[in-house]
Amino acid sequence: MRDAFEYGSAGVVGFAPPQSNPTVEPEMATLMPRDVLMLTARLRGDMDDARKRFSDYLANLGETLDGFGAIKLDAFGFACTATTYLLGDPVVSREFEMLSRRYGYPIVSSAEAIERALTELGARRIALFGPYPDWLQQASFTYWSQIGFELVSKGGIDLSSGDTLDIYKLRASKIVEAVLRLDWRTADAIVLTGTGAPTLRAIPEIMRITGKPVLSSNLCLGWAVLRAIGHPAALPVGMQQSMLIDDWTARMEG
Repeated sequence: MRDAFEYGSAGVVGFAPPQSNPTVEPEMATLMPRDVLMLTARLRGDMDDARKRFSDYLANLGETLDGFGAIKLDAFGFACTATTYLLGDPVVSREFEMLSRRYGYPIVSSAEAIERALTELGARRIALFGPYPDWLQQASFTYWSQIGFELVSKGGIDLSSGDTLDIYKLRASKIVEAVLRLDWRTADAIVLTGTGAPTLRAIPEIMRITGKPVLSSNLCLGWAVLRAIGHPAALPVGMQQSMLIDDWTARMEG
């Protein structure tokens, strides 16, 4: 769709956050360069049963993608990590491959994006922060361990609820405090999982204090989608470069 519209000369990308998530759109608006047109639709699922909700997001993904209408995206980001934690990467990847063939563009999940960034970074030992209720926190720990990462430290924030909706009420300052309570010193990288957690203001502060690469679900997903469309703002990743996307901190401050 490049050059088809007034906006988006470098590409048109789509993201879909969970239906009650207020964080993905503002963070992606910061992460995306000005020459990329960003459009969003909503993942839809059961409002009462959190576990079923995350399965519904995948089962209903075709309907979500139909929400972009006649616009053919250059790439799409599935902005939810919990679905992969609960269903497993093989199930999610199989559905993505089928839908990608149907719609004609690559589909990337936030969990897959984090894994790609960690692999390119050469990081195997991670300190993992996840602002989840216990049942989902345990699923996230299991997921990262099973795909080959060593969790040198892990933790989160008490949400006082068995649902995930309280994630959206977090503030970046609280995330910084919680992450710094982790034993991050022997980690190759610090991972902030959960697309509903506001992490962009937290990342530079945590990096400054710890001297460690810091990755988050939204940062990695934005990077992976930009890489999928071949945008030069998607930076190479190394131990001395973990900001992933060029100039996003300046856009945040502006």
